[in-house]
Amino acid sequence: MVDLATILAGFGDAFTLWNLTFVLFGVVVGQFVGAVPGIGPVMAMAIAIPFTFGLDPLPAIAFLVGVNKGGLVGGAVPAVLMNTPGTPDAAATAMDGYPLAKAGKPLKATKMALFSSVTGDTFSDLVLITVSAPLAVLALRMGPVEVFALMVFAIAVLSGLVGNSLIKGIIAAALGLLCNFVGTDPENYTPRLIFGMWELYDGLPLASVAIGSLAISEILRRMAQSSHGTASAINLRDNGEPDARRVTWAEYWGCRFTILRGAVIGTVLGALPGIGSTAAAFMSYATAKSASKDPASFGKGNLHGIAAAESANSAVVGSNLIPLLTLGIPGSVGAALIISAFMIHGIQPGPLLFQEQGRLIYGLFGAMIMANFLNLWVGQLGLRFWVKVVSAPESVIFASALLLCITGVSMATGGLFGVAVMLVFAGLGYLMTSFGYPVVIFTIAFFLGPRFEISLSQSLALMNGEWSRLADYPIALILLVLAIFAAVWFLTRRTPSAGPLATSD
Repeated sequence: MVDLATILAGFGDAFTLWNLTFVLFGVVVGQFVGAVPGIGPVMAMAIAIPFTFGLDPLPAIAFLVGVNKGGLVGGAVPAVLMNTPGTPDAAATAMDGYPLAKAGKPLKATKMALFSSVTGDTFSDLVLITVSAPLAVLALRMGPVEVFALMVFAIAVLSGLVGNSLIKGIIAAALGLLCNFVGTDPENYTPRLIFGMWELYDGLPLASVAIGSLAISEILRRMAQSSHGTASAINLRDNGEPDARRVTWAEYWGCRFTILRGAVIGTVLGALPGIGSTAAAFMSYATAKSASKDPASFGKGNLHGIAAAESANSAVVGSNLIPLLTLGIPGSVGAALIISAFMIHGIQPGPLLFQEQGRLIYGLFGAMIMANFLNLWVGQLGLRFWVKVVSAPESVIFASALLLCITGVSMATGGLFGVAVMLVFAGLGYLMTSFGYPVVIFTIAFFLGPRFEISLSQSLALMNGEWSRLADYPIALILLVLAIFAAVWFLTRRTPSAGPLATSD
């Protein structure tokens, strides 16, 4: 366990003016990109990672967390005002937020989304802070065989939950692992798959793969779907009543059980890799509607609908870091980007993280708490401004995003070779998305590749190449059996007549 002195030192590192500046900047950027339909916090995080190279790890990662948290708040703005969610998880918010805005209460709807989001996020962070260290101690008892089995189980579950086909998910994961093999063997340090290109001796640049497959491919997809250069006009007006511009304490307190229920749902689902904030938001919304005494009012501007969706999707942000910090396994795209930032700064996520970097981790926890308060403050001040942001021309937004991606990757990789790799993976990501192969699984498998390969080789050495000796490792055997069971269950569940499952954000 981490001692009290390390915990206090970590929180002391977080609450400085320098870190406060970066957290505040991250929240502002997150709310801005969340308010613009077509970008979202994931793309903003991918673009921002290279620009954090010159920073210390704490302000760099705290900035990315601020972007992630602010993006979920900002995503509710276009969902409420335009019925066009800025982020996928805000689609549930639009179901009651837009009718309330049409009724002349846009500020009431956006403020309820803000208050519920911050409440759910804070609840999730408190759970993360209290349970992650004990779980890390438990994870330290796992050897290479157990770690390998855990990764197989995680990939099986993620492949089944993300996207509409388990087979396509497994193919995407295999492709991610194959791309990780480019470079040098981690055991013998012999070059593999470099084809005479010595720029690949250290492997494919992490920033190029992440930004290309996630950000650039998404920009290309949005540009292909766009038929015009400007976003939809906003034709909503405030009815002028003071009550329409605020959420009273009585209204907020009346939604307390809905917010708490949504926070619990989001925290639990966020701790399970692959489910994501979109599924949490819709599950919380459906639960609130079924528990309501007036379910017919949902979809017509009910504050409980907004509270349920926003508290759940924001609660996922903190709990997503539980499997990342304790096991080194990202549970979502945002967590995968954060794990890439850890690795870029020379930090390996996993159970040893609390022993080797305990001060940094508790500094990150302090920055997360700080980000919640700043999210509330910036949201209160910026709601009126974000209304103008949603009408920004798409041509300006996408051109700026492309320029930032190219600039960031060239800085991160030290030249245009990284930009070329980024463009290759942008095309690959676009093709994968077009044919239904989940880019999320590909990215996560690429990040997990080095640890997966090392765990596999160590497992084979411990068992002397005899898989029958798995019986000596009961935890690993149980995890592998669960992986097979999960794969079979997802295969049998996906019948041709069944609709697609909700995808992860």
